[in-house]
Amino acid sequence: MKILIAEDELASRKYMSHVMESYGECALAENGIEAVASFKQALESGERFDLICMDIMMPEMNGIEALEEIRKLEKEHGITPKLEVRVMMTTALGDPANVMEAYYKGGATVYLTKPIDVIKIREAMVELKFLKKSLE
Repeated sequence: MKILIAEDELASRKYMSHVMESYGECALAENGIEAVASFKQALESGERFDLICMDIMMPEMNGIEALEEIRKLEKEHGITPKLEVRVMMTTALGDPANVMEAYYKGGATVYLTKPIDVIKIREAMVELKFLKKSLE
């Protein structure tokens, strides 16, 4: 699985990378502009990302703006909504307005509020259908 992690805060980026590398190969971006560029390069090389983990609050281009650009690129390349990259949006802002914007304007698949931990990520991976729910 190819995973793009877009997070401006170094500690959060390192943590997400550490946790997500157990699920697949991770590429890192520090802002929305880098995330869009990495996504475009992967798309054009035929090595698409399976998952994007993206913070909403980032400098230069925020996560929702970046996701809108990513969805445009997918549409331009003939990728149907059913085959779009799955997106895990993260933020410290858990208010309903941010959640609604991430889902409806940006097309996020899953939304997590910080602090993020291994359990939240595992639950999100189950929701995204990358993992099966374990019977406990």
